[in-house]
Amino acid sequence: MDLGLKDRVYVVTGATRGLGRASAEALLAEGAKVLLTGREAGPVAEAAAELGPGAAGIAADNADPATPERLIAEARSRFGGLDGVLISVGGPAPGFAADNTDEQWAAAFDTVFLGAVRLARAAADALPEGGVIGFVLSGSVHEPIPGLTISNGLRPGLAGFAKSLSNDLGPRGIRVIGLLPSRIDTDRVRSLDALSGDADAARAANEAQIPLRRYGTPEEFGRTAAFLLSPAASYLTGVMLPVDGGARGGF
Repeated sequence: MDLGLKDRVYVVTGATRGLGRASAEALLAEGAKVLLTGREAGPVAEAAAELGPGAAGIAADNADPATPERLIAEARSRFGGLDGVLISVGGPAPGFAADNTDEQWAAAFDTVFLGAVRLARAAADALPEGGVIGFVLSGSVHEPIPGLTISNGLRPGLAGFAKSLSNDLGPRGIRVIGLLPSRIDTDRVRSLDALSGDADAARAANEAQIPLRRYGTPEEFGRTAAFLLSPAASYLTGVMLPVDGGARGGF
């Protein structure tokens, strides 16, 4: 099936590694043009070079209020337009309610929450009919993850914002979607398993709770993101899709 992504232009934040990188790769494989972002110039330039001529990179901090307009202007300058954004940010500091400091909460709010809101609002003003705004969130939107209290607090709020935004932008033909990864085999998830003191045992226990009995791969996540961001998914908006091998269950 042709996803209709050829020559469409996307901004993907947090795209130097993990789920953002995998999503950028999948978009590029389908012929899209992608502006990659990350906080450090070196990894951004390296990722753009590795991903090929359809990719360009720019160092940007989501906590900076000037970042959204910079990214939109850069995408238009490099590729001549903008068709969508995928907002993927690294996970905030782990910890339980008694452990996380005010400083950790404030830093996470600026990057994970407010930075995402700012970029989504700027994209909403810039996108044409048929545009799309995507959020990489977490399975914690539906069920808190032990040891990730800050993420558990912020991700559901972003899902609520995304749902509200989908209602606001629907009449303009702009879609808003969310992806809720759970146990995808990234550095982040492996580090969380290691916090238990026995990473292999933690992974085995988690896999036993997943109907597919394994962690997902970043490539599987990326292909899902590419579909939802594509014109092939043109009648999907306001959806928060678990990408979790069936772990959530239910309907």
